[in-house]
Amino acid sequence: MGLYINTNVTAMDALRNLGNISGTVAGDIQKLSSGLAINSAADNPSGLIISENLKAQINGLNQAVANSQDANNLIKTADGALSSVSGLLDTIRQLAVHAANTGVNDQVAVQADQQQITAAVGSIERIAENTQFGSKHLLDGTSGITASIVTPKDVAGINLGSQFNNLSTQSGTLSIQVNNVATRAVSIGNVTYATVNASLATAGGTLANNNGGTIVINGQSIKVSASDSVQTVLNDINNLSGSTGVSAQFSSGNGSGVIVLSQQTYGANFKISENESSNLIAGTTGTLVAGLNATVTVTAYALLNGAVTTTISTFTGGRSSTDSGLLVSDALGNSLLLTEGALTDATGSTVAVANVTSGSLQFQVGANSGQTVSASLGNIRTSQLGTTAVAGLNLSNIDVTTAAGASNAILVTDNAIQQVSQLRAGLGAFEAETLNPTIQYLGIGAENLSASQSQIADTNVAATVVDLTKSQIIEQAATSVLAQANSEPQNVLKLIP
Repeated sequence: MGLYINTNVTAMDALRNLGNISGTVAGDIQKLSSGLAINSAADNPSGLIISENLKAQINGLNQAVANSQDANNLIKTADGALSSVSGLLDTIRQLAVHAANTGVNDQVAVQADQQQITAAVGSIERIAENTQFGSKHLLDGTSGITASIVTPKDVAGINLGSQFNNLSTQSGTLSIQVNNVATRAVSIGNVTYATVNASLATAGGTLANNNGGTIVINGQSIKVSASDSVQTVLNDINNLSGSTGVSAQFSSGNGSGVIVLSQQTYGANFKISENESSNLIAGTTGTLVAGLNATVTVTAYALLNGAVTTTISTFTGGRSSTDSGLLVSDALGNSLLLTEGALTDATGSTVAVANVTSGSLQFQVGANSGQTVSASLGNIRTSQLGTTAVAGLNLSNIDVTTAAGASNAILVTDNAIQQVSQLRAGLGAFEAETLNPTIQYLGIGAENLSASQSQIADTNVAATVVDLTKSQIIEQAATSVLAQANSEPQNVLKLIP
């Protein structure tokens, strides 16, 4: 092997290896000091791509958790306001019940009740107007569903929520078609009288053995005597109609007439139960007659697979034991109070009865585009509460200064309480079944993705320390070898004499 002075290949080889191992040592030190396995794109190009994608997804999930928690706080704010409204409605109902006790109350007392009710109604209106989360109004209708009636001759009241036919309610026209007409219970007597002024003793056209007796209508008893006229019986029945819901008329024809009993309220829940000790009206020992409930096909706009489309739902009258046959509703709590006009106008034909305005809040609850949920917070303005109890009445215009007004106020308030309770239940379900599980699974997802990203981007300290120790030993050896390689050309001097 030759000896050269200008070119020391051995030293060059040692220097190259020393440079390589020094780079490795520097890389290990950087990884340990930063805690990152990837400090530049050159460290792991493909791993960098995966790591950055995972990091973006993790950050998105963490933000989605924060979004969901903010949404939870917003829902809690709305529910707190609705809880206050529920308390005010309970107070209003209590005052209406007190005002209805007309046998005890004087005008001063009922005026005091009305004054307190007016104040409570005003408080509810302020809650509707002023409940906010930041600058976002929650309960004034801008974040809920508002329905305005366009044909009052067909519909006297409407209550529409955020769900229609299990879809999200959208803005548009609401139409109805009556499939089955509601009827009142009617009982046509069989016992004939010559005129309305005829005495009961002439029942059936004879004077035989009729000494009067007792007529019981829906639990209310009426004592009659043979000398009473038919008109007297009609008056006695009609005087009790506030308790029985039944009125009486005399229907004549062909030289004689009969007593006809009519239920004042439509539907199967409102019956005529009539018993008598003598054959004075029906000629039988007992009669039980019920009316029929309306069934209506309702068409509205809803969100289906991301597109707004029309959908239909069947509303049935008399769902609750206190509902009339004209108060039609679905299983979701949406309801319409039909008028008698609808039984003519909308039977066999479709009639547009309301315009629906949909306001809702959208929450981004996922890390990716389109991962959103929506909630409708309702409209609790007093003009929108209790709208389907009594035609023409709502919470904003109840008046307990009369016996009839106090009775109607109880019905309207009950209806308002039901609306607010359904709204609170819907918000509670949204919080418990949508937001809380979302927060939970997003947290789990962020945790698992963080673990995956850590495997790629974070330094394995134990393995790196082992590699650093090995590299430092090699570096020291390479330095020593380089020193020896640099001294080899000096051996040439021994050959020069």
